[in-house]
Amino acid sequence: MKTLLRGGGLLVRLGGAADARLVRVLRPAALPSLRILLGVLFMWFGALKVAGVSPVAAMVAGTLPWADPHMVVPVLGAVEVLLGAALVTGVALRLALPVLAAHLCGTFLTFVMLPGLMFAQGDPLLLTEDGEFVMKNLVLIGATLALIAHAPARSRNISPAWPLPAPSRAAVKE
Repeated sequence: MKTLLRGGGLLVRLGGAADARLVRVLRPAALPSLRILLGVLFMWFGALKVAGVSPVAAMVAGTLPWADPHMVVPVLGAVEVLLGAALVTGVALRLALPVLAAHLCGTFLTFVMLPGLMFAQGDPLLLTEDGEFVMKNLVLIGATLALIAHAPARSRNISPAWPLPAPSRAAVKE
């Protein structure tokens, strides 16, 4: 058994080969999948706002009390649909991705404007369900930043830099 688990053992070699194969298969699809799925998510959430059936419409309206909620929620939804469509199609990514990052950062205004809705018992370490919903945007911001870092210089995703080329065998072994 010890021989199988040592640095040069059979299981380690088989695991390394499987890992390298998995990386070769997934790497070309990872960033495009992230981009498209993020786009679908934003199209969905935006469409709910445009249709007037979003469960977060009251939260959005409360976060922006100076704006007419009957106007701001559908307009915000339309912007989200457009951003999502840009991500899905790969059109205007160099514009859409930074706007998306800014939009996601803006969602944290909710913690300032509606702290009673975000924190349980006024404790900033105890998030409510709404607080958790907004806090998950940290992950979406990270995903957006990763896409910004790897987006092609051209507006459509036809550049050879998108998706990234598969790693060489030597790079996978490192």
